[in-house]
Amino acid sequence: MNLSEKDQLYNWHPYTQHKTTGLLPAIVKGEGALLWDENGKEYIDAIASWWVNPFGHSNKTIADAIYAQLTTLEHVLFGGFTHNKAVELSEKLLALLPANQKKLFYSDNGSTAVEVGLKGALQYFYNKGEKRTKVIAFEDAFHGDTFGAMAASGITFYTEAFQGSLLEVTRIPVPTPGNETKSLAALQVLVASEEYAAFIFEPLVQGAAGMVMYAPEVLDQLIALCQKHHVFAIADEVMTGFGKTGKTFASDYLVNKPDIMCLSKALTGGTIPMAITTFTQEMFDGFYNDDVNKAMFHGHTFTANPTGCAAALASIQLLESPEMQQNITRINAKHLAFATKMQSHPKVKTTRVLGVIFALEIATAGAESYYGTMRNKLYNFFIENGVILRPVSNIVYILPPYVVSDAQLEKIYSKVEAAVEMI
Repeated sequence: MNLSEKDQLYNWHPYTQHKTTGLLPAIVKGEGALLWDENGKEYIDAIASWWVNPFGHSNKTIADAIYAQLTTLEHVLFGGFTHNKAVELSEKLLALLPANQKKLFYSDNGSTAVEVGLKGALQYFYNKGEKRTKVIAFEDAFHGDTFGAMAASGITFYTEAFQGSLLEVTRIPVPTPGNETKSLAALQVLVASEEYAAFIFEPLVQGAAGMVMYAPEVLDQLIALCQKHHVFAIADEVMTGFGKTGKTFASDYLVNKPDIMCLSKALTGGTIPMAITTFTQEMFDGFYNDDVNKAMFHGHTFTANPTGCAAALASIQLLESPEMQQNITRINAKHLAFATKMQSHPKVKTTRVLGVIFALEIATAGAESYYGTMRNKLYNFFIENGVILRPVSNIVYILPPYVVSDAQLEKIYSKVEAAVEMI
């Protein structure tokens, strides 16, 4: 019995209906932008393994940092203690983050980073005796699978089984081109009610919705509205952070900076689960009190894990290197050229590019379901052809590791073009 067969016996995979899913490829090795399965088949990881692996698989710089840390201090509880790697990482990140970010709260994945941000905003007002128990989010948002993050998410099949068990969240239109006024007007009404603690958003790019993009100028206006009415703006940078949009953070495109930021995924270069939620001094001061009950009573066993912090420091070092910055620019130029080529294709509705993110929407006669027939046909075609892509409905997106070669990019593009022709 091979690995794939044993896996089918034992394991329950995320976002998978096992009754209709066959054997899954068993990956045994990775290097750079490539992965190999147990049969020796090679795949190009064109989505950086769910957007976490910008510096390539088996990256020696990060691996060496992890090994050195494991042989020094692998873990120590962060409740009641601190350690050098957490201090170093916090100091490094605060130098990179918007200047209004002053305090870092560590957790272990994107959903929990969002959970901490939402709980922080809600408890801030509770600590002050103000009743603000609602949250604002975009339509078609995705912020994670824990209960607070799930409540803020607008993709219904992720959440419909849990309706009635979630935070109260009001959704506004995404300010895509042509919808800016509608989005702003909807937010204006909500923030004026003084019932909302926070507005959470994926800055500039909605990832799970199919890399839906909107302009920084309108997000600046939305944040300004929130801050005028003391509604905390939460930037979920779990996907967009660490170079994906062409800047270190998508929030770097903004004039008005968020009050809270959520970081994870590429934070450790795809090695060790870790997340961080960052806060302004005002937020922190809302918990700074002689009353212990006004503390942030939230934590995780592996909070600020020293090995994860070491991996994150090495990852940031790689991101700042001239080679990686040049790679981001190179991939963006390649994406733009491919988008121009495909935009005129009769089967293509739209293309869009930001940083290393490319998305192409295939024209369809009607609406396509998220995990529908077209998506599955596209997904299977890519896997058969040695390219790991996970289309969303009729949208194909590419978000490769920064180390992907031009030849590998050309193969990805050629398979996307072939898939469009096939549909």
